[in-house]
Amino acid sequence: MGFGVSSTSPTANKWIGFVTAVWVQAISGNNYTFSNYSDALKTLMALTQLQLNNLSVAKDVGKAFGILAGIASDRLPTPVILLIGSVEGFIGYGVQWLVVSGRIQPLPYWAMCIFLCMGGNSTTWMNTAILVTCIRNFRKNRGPVSGILKGYVGLSTAIFTDICSALFADDPAKFLLMLAVVPFVVCLTAIFFLREVPPSSTAVEEKEEVKYFGVVNIIAIVIAVYLLVFDVSGPHGRLFSQVFAAVLLVLLASPLSLPVYLTIKNYLRSNSNSNGLDVERNPTQPLLAQETLPVEKSGDPAPPAAADDDVVKTPPVIGEDHTIFEAMKTVDFWILFVSFLCGVGTGLAVMNNMGQMGLALGYADVSIFVSLTSIWGFFGRILSGSVSEYFIKKAGTPRPVWNAASQILMAVGYIMMAMALPGSLYVGSIVVGICYGVRLAVTVPTASELFGLKYYGLIYNVLIINLPLGSFLFSGLLAGLLYDAEATETAGGGNTCVGAHCYRLVFIVMAIACVVGFGLDVLLSIRTRAVYSKIYAARKTKKTAPSLS
Repeated sequence: MGFGVSSTSPTANKWIGFVTAVWVQAISGNNYTFSNYSDALKTLMALTQLQLNNLSVAKDVGKAFGILAGIASDRLPTPVILLIGSVEGFIGYGVQWLVVSGRIQPLPYWAMCIFLCMGGNSTTWMNTAILVTCIRNFRKNRGPVSGILKGYVGLSTAIFTDICSALFADDPAKFLLMLAVVPFVVCLTAIFFLREVPPSSTAVEEKEEVKYFGVVNIIAIVIAVYLLVFDVSGPHGRLFSQVFAAVLLVLLASPLSLPVYLTIKNYLRSNSNSNGLDVERNPTQPLLAQETLPVEKSGDPAPPAAADDDVVKTPPVIGEDHTIFEAMKTVDFWILFVSFLCGVGTGLAVMNNMGQMGLALGYADVSIFVSLTSIWGFFGRILSGSVSEYFIKKAGTPRPVWNAASQILMAVGYIMMAMALPGSLYVGSIVVGICYGVRLAVTVPTASELFGLKYYGLIYNVLIINLPLGSFLFSGLLAGLLYDAEATETAGGGNTCVGAHCYRLVFIVMAIACVVGFGLDVLLSIRTRAVYSKIYAARKTKKTAPSLS
């Protein structure tokens, strides 16, 4: 009779959880917005460039404590992890707002480091909750999941920057207030909807997932283009800016139409079943189909592994058998770790220093470069996630190939910025944004494919240690020391540098680091060909297998 059918299907529940995850990611890139208020901190606290860069390192050091979030992800439910991140971010950015707004006197330098660290660490709890849950929920489409979620993280910088510019005229104090309040409210909303649910178990469900991800991709691209047009169209009046902000909020809410559609579709189907229609559907079919898949979490002994221990053999569906210690014993883990360091470390150095780089080259307003890096980072993330997934399914192309391509392109971008040709900072910010986005979106599913999903939260956060480590090496030490060596002291006790020479050597060193990362990514692609060949063969076999209808 259909009395047991809920008006909200499990599929709709899974997608409304994904939509709230998208919202969390759209506001969790606050850690990349330091350039928007760094000059206010530098002036208020009379800091040298090295001291300011070390503040940016402090916020990135917060990611090193993401290991705690990784450990907690295997022991605590998703809502608790989200709650911890939202509260910590509210405190970390809230205190910075109190200082910059003048409501309290500037805190000691060490205390500011702690609160910036808290703000940075808050995003590790948010990202861990989102990525671990969603990749487990959509494990057959890890590339699109990673690309979309990481893409919205990239957009979040532009979202915050453009809304602040539209509504508050780039006031750094109000900008920090947004960073404190908005993520807190959005995470509290996601707590009620994001849960780990069973993944798709049939080929039909997987095909539907691909279609729905295409819809979310289109919406995301529309948002990115909308932001880009606003950024490049010059100054705007107050009314126009307010309308822009209102339309942006509508666009951000639009992915909600997908679970609404699925709920209505399920309701109509349940009504037709209760009227005696469509009674031939077999409600146990997904369960039967699930029994044909390899067992992932049962206590049954796994089939004997091949004797070759030189490569990681865990395909996505059975990739939950690597502890963090087992993963760290492999050569492939450390190749991935160091190549990731070369890409994200140099990218962070540019993002953290974009304000000073723009000022050194004579730009009074550097917000355009921050937004460009963010928006093109989105395109790098969302396209690389889907493209890398496509080529795995079509030809078994190792996913690290795309990391290698991004590294060599990033090296070219740094050389252009070192030459300081007219417009090179525009081009450089776009190239760095794209390549940084590719690194994040591709590395996330690569780690899950090589080392499994069972302890993925912890493995992911160990890899993310590269963010504070890279920030310290390339931003805190390299950029900070070399800038100060070229700068002259100012009357207030800080220092400043104007001219192309300020960052030329920094760009050259970072280009060399990217070439090293390119070589490591090529090596990893060669070493993991067997893994991706097995993934390709398994998916091809399943696609051509007869239906269980």
